[in-house]
Amino acid sequence: MKTLPILRKHTLSTWLVLGCSVITLVGCSNTSPAVPSPSPQATATPSAAVSPATKPASTAVDTTLPFKFPLTGLPTDTEVKSRPFMVMVENAPQARPQTGLDQADIVYEILAEGEITRFVSVFQSHPAQTIGPVRSIRPYFVEIGDALDAVIVHAGWSQEAMDMMAGRKLSHLDEVYGDGAYYWRSTERKAPHNLYTSVDKMKQGAKAHNFRAEWNGPLLTFAKEGQNKLTGAAVNYIQIPYIKGYFASYDYDAAEGVYKRSMEGKPHLDKESGKQLQARNLLVLESKHKIVDKEGRREVDVFGPGKGVILQEGQSQSITWERKNGLLRAYDDKGIEVPLLPGNTWVQIVPEGTQLKME
Repeated sequence: MKTLPILRKHTLSTWLVLGCSVITLVGCSNTSPAVPSPSPQATATPSAAVSPATKPASTAVDTTLPFKFPLTGLPTDTEVKSRPFMVMVENAPQARPQTGLDQADIVYEILAEGEITRFVSVFQSHPAQTIGPVRSIRPYFVEIGDALDAVIVHAGWSQEAMDMMAGRKLSHLDEVYGDGAYYWRSTERKAPHNLYTSVDKMKQGAKAHNFRAEWNGPLLTFAKEGQNKLTGAAVNYIQIPYIKGYFASYDYDAAEGVYKRSMEGKPHLDKESGKQLQARNLLVLESKHKIVDKEGRREVDVFGPGKGVILQEGQSQSITWERKNGLLRAYDDKGIEVPLLPGNTWVQIVPEGTQLKME
């Protein structure tokens, strides 16, 4: 499914999307996904830079604090050495609105079975009190969590995902098989769309299992004050189509310097706080996808390289992405890593050839 990308006063060829699909089922499968078949890589034609009509919000942060959160680059008064938690959060219509995604440091949105996406949400800097609904895990999600050295939090799995976690001896909490004490069921929704956890519950589970507490994870590259100079066109709106008409979109809020998220044209709000989800850094990454069984499970390439685009403060830039040093990173046409702005990051992983609408 393709739509022509549109840029206000300019045409922007699109790119990317890195896919990580998820499932809406909690059960297991004995079917091993096949290696994704190569597909032609979409190309992008860089657009000339266009200055935003409104000056971006200041990126200044409190430089008096001695440390920074590793996954957001924001200042803190204590050194952070604790492992992050990676929670699988459902995105079926029955699971909306979700809770806790507004407090995640990084969120990956990836296609799943059931013709819908799932969120791979990473928590380290905020003690979120409610996160969910929590659902099951697949191999490509495991790859993301393993690279991050995160404690993986899920409810169920595919057989290949479980074999991967067992073989690598990864730290994980599974509500379906033995770790129910670190989750709870809400009475406001019907199962399986009502399972929740919290950072405190996850810490209790990690301690009970004697998981290693100190983080050995990778570090992100963040821009210094005034360094964030993307070279592409101004983008105040982006629409990201997935499948069967389902789409996510973001509108740039110049006053706050963030992209505010919508789903199917409606603001995507957090259930508890009522806040619209937003991203300081927005990446759309193209990735090889392949359906591998009759249940619709997918294989998604989370290693790269692939094409993509990064959006910050109303500007865009064409990039190449690749997993290096434990993270999916963006690189310019000279192979230099594009730094993130201090703040949270959303990563949209889409099949190769996905056409983005930008204005």
